[in-house]
Amino acid sequence: MERFDYQVTNTLGIHARPAAMVAQACTDFKSTVTIECNGASASGRDVLQILALHAAKGSVLHFSIEGEDEKPASEKIQAVLNELSPKDKPVSVLKVAFFGTKDYDRLFFTELSRDKGEGTYNVDIHYFNSRLTRESVHLAEGYDAVCIFVNDEADRDVVEQLGSYGVKLILLRCAGFNNVDLKTAREQGITVLRVPAYSPYAVAEHAMTIIQAANRRVVKAYNRVKDNNFTLNGLLGVDLHNKVAGIMGTGRIGQIMAQICKGYGMTVLGWDAYPNAKLEESGLLHYVTKEELLEKSDLISLHAPLIMGEGGTYHLIDDEAISRMKDGVMLVNTSRGGLIDVDALIRGLRANKFHAVALDVYEGEDDNVYVDHSDDMMQNSIVARLTTFPNLILTSHQAFFTREALQAIAAVTMENARNFNEGLPYGNAEVK
Repeated sequence: MERFDYQVTNTLGIHARPAAMVAQACTDFKSTVTIECNGASASGRDVLQILALHAAKGSVLHFSIEGEDEKPASEKIQAVLNELSPKDKPVSVLKVAFFGTKDYDRLFFTELSRDKGEGTYNVDIHYFNSRLTRESVHLAEGYDAVCIFVNDEADRDVVEQLGSYGVKLILLRCAGFNNVDLKTAREQGITVLRVPAYSPYAVAEHAMTIIQAANRRVVKAYNRVKDNNFTLNGLLGVDLHNKVAGIMGTGRIGQIMAQICKGYGMTVLGWDAYPNAKLEESGLLHYVTKEELLEKSDLISLHAPLIMGEGGTYHLIDDEAISRMKDGVMLVNTSRGGLIDVDALIRGLRANKFHAVALDVYEGEDDNVYVDHSDDMMQNSIVARLTTFPNLILTSHQAFFTREALQAIAAVTMENARNFNEGLPYGNAEVK
């Protein structure tokens, strides 16, 4: 076990920013990190628990780290704490209009933006429940920045309007940026910053969860047992062991999905516009052409960004792609809905091409994402059509939705805001 003590020097104590940075550092390691102060203890991975220690200036934090990587974890945490020493650099407060607010957003963002002063994020957030659209963009007047999510709309008209209000920063609390007109943002002098990675494990784990639920007809089985029906008709699945998995998009999420498939005993094929030779050298996967992947895979998992235009990934899966697939193929998409031509998918489902399909995203989902329509007549014909197929499972853009991911999204978004406000480098968060 590794142990060390740290005496708090900041006048605000262990406020939001150091708590977030320590928590982010701890999640990078397998070891268990426990922090004790004033008779209370907290998990090093939980920013809210760290804040609940109420460690004031002069308090001593006792760190205990136990696990297979405890030494590098200890070194990383100590390095983070040393970087967070007071800099005595006063900065202005950044006013942010936060669109599409949910209760779980407030849980983390409110805590991280609470403190103002030396070494804090110095961000003042005003929450709006509505999405950013042409109808709601007027709410951003008087703010320095807007914070938006995957279902917000920042097209040319919206971005031009933001520019006219003096907005200089678009904070994306997600990795994707296909909903932002980047050309117009550049013309308006607006910086666009994203969260390049929050919890790739959350997304990859959800992908395997829902495709296995579709494969083994888990929802149908559960509902049947609730009705006191224990028959197995219509519940037949297939083994993944010794099958071929095709990973389309081999970034961080795709790599983790490949590892999960490998753990099932699958052979893993990869396709990417920019292949990563190290993944082949490590034996994780073997790169093939898109056509070969489609033809050989028993399970196809989509993890590519949505890129419009010629040579892009829009409708990566269309009629031609589906025709190349094996009969009885399994398809899962936790990336962007536009990767799949939904009409082509429905034609394939009707033709009994697929054994199982699992979608966390789908084309045309924007008006439904995170909205309760349970008391409304179903207006979205795509949802109505997709949910008629017994071998398809649909979830509501929730692959990212874990405690670890929400914490990371909040911390990285606030770091992006701070970097903009203080003129610090953006790293790979900047979208150009």
